[in-house]
Amino acid sequence: MSDETATLDVPSDTDATEVDRVVIRMAGDSGDGMQLAGSRFTDASAVFGNDLATLPSFPAEIRAPAGTLPGVSSFQIQIAHDDILTAGDDPDCLVAMNPAALKKHLPDLRKGGTVILNEEAFVERNLSKAGYESNPLEDDTLVGFKVIKVPMESLTKEAVKDTGVSGRDVLRSKNFFALGLLSWLFNRPTEPTVKWVNDKFANKADVAAANIAALEAGYTFGFATEATRSTILVKPAPLQPGTYTNVNGNTALAWGLVAAAQQANLPLFYGTYPITPASDVLHELSRHKNFGVRTFQAEDEIAAVGSTIGAAFGGSLAVTGSSGPGIALKSEAISLAMMAELPMIVVNVQRAGPSTGMPTKPEQTDLLFSLFGRHGESPLPVVAAASPSDAFDTAIEAARIALKYMTPVILLSDNQVANGTEPWRLPNVEDLPDLSVRFATQPNGPDGKFLPYLRDVHTFARPWAVPGTPGLEHRLGGLEKDSITGNVSYDPNNHQLMTDTRSWKIDNIANDIPPVEIDGDEDADILVIGWGSTHGPITAAARNLRKRGEKVATTHLRHLHPFPANLGEVLDRFEKVLVPEMNSGQLRFLLRAEFLSTAVGLDKVAGEPFKVSEIEDKIMEMISE
Repeated sequence: MSDETATLDVPSDTDATEVDRVVIRMAGDSGDGMQLAGSRFTDASAVFGNDLATLPSFPAEIRAPAGTLPGVSSFQIQIAHDDILTAGDDPDCLVAMNPAALKKHLPDLRKGGTVILNEEAFVERNLSKAGYESNPLEDDTLVGFKVIKVPMESLTKEAVKDTGVSGRDVLRSKNFFALGLLSWLFNRPTEPTVKWVNDKFANKADVAAANIAALEAGYTFGFATEATRSTILVKPAPLQPGTYTNVNGNTALAWGLVAAAQQANLPLFYGTYPITPASDVLHELSRHKNFGVRTFQAEDEIAAVGSTIGAAFGGSLAVTGSSGPGIALKSEAISLAMMAELPMIVVNVQRAGPSTGMPTKPEQTDLLFSLFGRHGESPLPVVAAASPSDAFDTAIEAARIALKYMTPVILLSDNQVANGTEPWRLPNVEDLPDLSVRFATQPNGPDGKFLPYLRDVHTFARPWAVPGTPGLEHRLGGLEKDSITGNVSYDPNNHQLMTDTRSWKIDNIANDIPPVEIDGDEDADILVIGWGSTHGPITAAARNLRKRGEKVATTHLRHLHPFPANLGEVLDRFEKVLVPEMNSGQLRFLLRAEFLSTAVGLDKVAGEPFKVSEIEDKIMEMISE
């Protein structure tokens, strides 16, 4: 979106109550189209000018059991007049398309909140599947909430009857009916959705007509039936001038890789095997062949990383991506890339584990695996994206380190970053860093020889010679090499030297990354430190507490190995340190081991992100001790 905002004509007899922010959750079966409806509501809110953050949640199964709690798919969005950092804690409004959606999500709805129900789904069969012994529409389950009962199926059928769709397709538009009702209730513009429908279904006029008719019917239902006494208005946020787009983490990461390749003047190669939740990085990169992007969907994870090593050897900005199970399969080959000292980016979009775990749920449980999950002494740089838009900058930083220091770099994202969305102001290309690469073109040793491990005195990086360059023939592989010539060597002293040198090279990166910066009170009672997607709830919790007069400082780590050079000094300045993580204390473990820190952990391994209130409560508990 641009810094200009769209407007919506609200019926003159409708009162609108202004609020600073609101949290909405839509829930139903996977086939009910909640993700699509949520995405369209998000785009409309972005065009309107709100700041926003989203949290999609869906079953791991392709065809989850309809009508059951495990089969419920949901989409949460917070829209705000001011700067926000999370999709919100407890929703103010819940759309429940069936009994299972209501039972699963009603406990999260704040008291006094609004619940919109597809009342025709509350039949005996569906109630039984959801585990209800009585109909919640008829007992006291909904006491204390504002309830809007809507016969969505009948009204959708009536709305689309003249559009040309028939059979089961008739009810596929009921998500657009719900979207229309939400658009009325929260004063969202409908024009962006109508345009999207017409573009998406340009070759299916009947489907486009049905979706638009259902959208209009839902909107009309709101004010025609006076579904609520007042609509809700969240005014546009005062965003910085510029051109904005709504972006999720996987897309932003893919764009960051493309931008890095352009800034390095290198072709981009992405070798991968599909896996949730990393697959969309492949999907996005495959659209950008015009930028010299080559994508390769291999037959398995090992083939994917092998092809990426070949691309790195051949002079490309080489990237492989996966999630935890796939990274485990790639580990031996990643060690080979480390041993060969080739520039390569390994993207790990973390998900709940171990093993198959919960593929569509977020966790941060691969940090120690990223540092130590290879055989032998094989240190690698590790960086992590803090938010969807930050994934762009983190991808560029990973490329900078890989190319400058001739090393694989592990880039950690997670399910929350990957699928969450937020407005992102497009950067100026002129502001992107220069990542230009100087390939070796001439022999660098005596007697016209090429010495592939004669290192740069500042970075300890070895030269990068593209195969086929005359006079620069050399050998790479997994066997230990002579420290200068690259010939295979079994000499113990040489192995010690090469092991130490590879470690020095990575440790030296600490002098080439930004120092830790403190946000908040320098004389705070407590420092809260995090990494990855905990950035949003940590920062929001600290802001809330500072407004209440508490002294709280925060810092967030993008570079997890090596740590920033001043991290130890920063930790020593605070008597109390809290580390919230979606794991069992992995960063806390590292801080204690590296700096003898007395950091306290707030661990969560539930397959869902932190609520802001959870971190607030822990901070206050520690301050009051």
